[in-house]
Amino acid sequence: MTPGHCLVIPKRHVRDIFELGDEDAARVMLACREVATMLKEKLEPLGINLLNNNGSAADQSQFHFHVHLVPRYGRDRLLHPWERSHGNPEQIRAIAEVLRGERELPRSE
Repeated sequence: MTPGHCLVIPKRHVRDIFELGDEDAARVMLACREVATMLKEKLEPLGINLLNNNGSAADQSQFHFHVHLVPRYGRDRLLHPWERSHGNPEQIRAIAEVLRGERELPRSE
């Protein structure tokens, strides 16, 4: 994607984040921090994206959990996979209530 693009991959095979155990999750994040620090010190990017896709609908193409570390230099042509927009406050509030267990997710019949 950009010079210095790295992957952090757990040694134990898991398909996605939903199969990743707590210990492996902690190790992956520590490794991401170490690699990000090395990239920052050695390549001096302006920023770094950490990216992970889970499931086909989220563009996962390799079904072994991994995290991309993508250095950003301000002159690359990478695009965000989403459009930036302001959320609907009512929808945000409703989703927060579902996540807190205060209401059920509305289901279409």
